[in-house]
Amino acid sequence: MFDKICLILAIIGCLNWGLVGLFSFDLVAWIFGGSAMLLSRIVYTVIALAGIWCISLLFRSDRASNRVVAD
Repeated sequence: MFDKICLILAIIGCLNWGLVGLFSFDLVAWIFGGSAMLLSRIVYTVIALAGIWCISLLFRSDRASNRVVAD
């Protein structure tokens, strides 16, 4: 579940960077009142940490993600 949350946050970060690159519009800064605001910086940091965590997904084996929980 944690992996999925991190992946969703990383996707949000990618979409935000896409908006910045294509339209010079920072959605996170717009929502939270500017890129220098504390809440914006917290969101940027959480998304960055999620992206770093997602790097670990590249190095995991497929067997670990396909485990079946016994009842």
